Amino acid sequence: LPVYGEGKQIRDWLYVEDHARALWTVFTRAENGESYNIGGHNERQNIDVVRTICAILDEIRPVADNPAVAGRIASYAELITHVADRPGHDVRYAIDAAKIARDLGWKPQETFESGIRKTVQWYLDNENWWQAVLDGSYQGERLGLV
Repeated sequence: LPVYGEGKQIRDWLYVEDHARALWTVFTRAENGESYNIGGHNERQNIDVVRTICAILDEIRPVADNPAVAGRIASYAELITHVADRPGHDVRYAIDAAKIARDLGWKPQETFESGIRKTVQWYLDNENWWQAVLDGSYQGERLGLV
């Protein structure tokens, strides 16, 4: 799991369904010509996000149950490696989402923890999709409601 530099870059994380709900809120309730920042109020360092994902995987898909790594590591966090940072890599991206909350009453329904857990579970439940992305056979077919 390569992490740029020390992984101290900060990003604001937002669960995808919260983002979709925010877009729908703007589409259906905003005045024409208004613009809104959509943010999760979940600023985290990249290394903390990676460690959180590893901890969730340790809990719901233990290393011992994963033939790809069983016997080589005790925790997914052991797969973290630090690689050279990109030149000009931004240290922090931040969003002020106060206007959408104030004007339209929108706020994320998910916390960082609940959203990242749902995201990890989605990837575990949809291995056929991401394996197809990795092997190049996925050609942009629509995913979503079945």
